[in-house]
Amino acid sequence: MIKIKTTKSIKKRIKKTSLGKIKFKHSNLNHILTKKNRNYKRKLKKKSILKKNKQIKKFIPYI
Repeated sequence: MIKIKTTKSIKKRIKKTSLGKIKFKHSNLNHILTKKNRNYKRKLKKKSILKKNKQIKKFIPYI
């Protein structure tokens, strides 16, 4: 059977937790921060958990 290649760009942005959930960092926190609300920026700092879905499974089949 042919091995499916992992998409390296997504592999670098995503981590797997001990329970098997996928953890990722939010975007929009690099530049032009003066226009953004303090509460909005605080919310973006936290890592979020993504439910496993078929699209992620397609990019990282062996996670």
